[in-house]
Amino acid sequence: MNELWDAVVIGGGAAGLNGAIMLARSRRSVVVVDSGTPRNAPADGVHGLLGLDGIPPAELLGRGRDEVRKYGGRIVHGEVVKAEPTPDGFTVTLADGTSLTAKRVLVATGLRDVLPDVKGLAEHWGRGVVHCPYCHGWEVRDEPIGVLGSAHHALLFRQLSDDIVFFANGTELEDDTRAKFAERGIRIVETPVAEIESTKEQITGVRLTNGEVVPRRVIAVATTMIARTDGIEGLGLPLEDVPNGRKFVTGMAGTTPVKGVWVAGNATDLTAQVGASAAAGALAGAHMNADLLA
Repeated sequence: MNELWDAVVIGGGAAGLNGAIMLARSRRSVVVVDSGTPRNAPADGVHGLLGLDGIPPAELLGRGRDEVRKYGGRIVHGEVVKAEPTPDGFTVTLADGTSLTAKRVLVATGLRDVLPDVKGLAEHWGRGVVHCPYCHGWEVRDEPIGVLGSAHHALLFRQLSDDIVFFANGTELEDDTRAKFAERGIRIVETPVAEIESTKEQITGVRLTNGEVVPRRVIAVATTMIARTDGIEGLGLPLEDVPNGRKFVTGMAGTTPVKGVWVAGNATDLTAQVGASAAAGALAGAHMNADLLA
């Protein structure tokens, strides 16, 4: 592990692994540092991925790691605690003291979802509490769905179920939005939400601050999505706040203002699904190979 690697990939999700495959297939020496905490771990399956729809997230990542190894890449399970430029490129230090040096770095750390501050949501995250109609919508079709998010969210989920309740929870709705909700049969609840009621297995309803309980089986939320930056602050990558969270600033193919560093996947594209993240990783990997050639 003391060699000078062509590339270190920080993050072993779809973007990181696919970037590593592109580099390894180009006969670049590449090592992936994987903390083993993927964002989609609670989900039963990955959807919208051509040819692999419904595959369990752990199985998909396991296949990806095997493919990286098949082409000569390395996978290291660990947590990055420091990453910084050096005269030779970059040094990446892990929590166990392992130090990796590389000519290039691909950041594919993903993001973390910050749920609305409502008691009972976190316990069912990724199952009874969902956020993406394209990732989970088919699986909750025709269920009584409560929406704690944006008006657009409510309209998207209305395409999947005719029993939608929008909990405004302080959100001001325009007259035009209220008219659209009325046309689509979306009920609006203005009383603030106190907590989510559930059994151990499933959600049963939404308790309001006046004590009323609105029966629901699924809660659709809009999360605040924050790029994971732990341990890589030393790279000096710029971040920007956007309406739905915070992400790394990137250009074409995941390039950054920091020479030798690329970013791919949810760390820079907050709403990208697995397929889009994998594609971004592949593009970044190819761009890195070309840069190494130059």
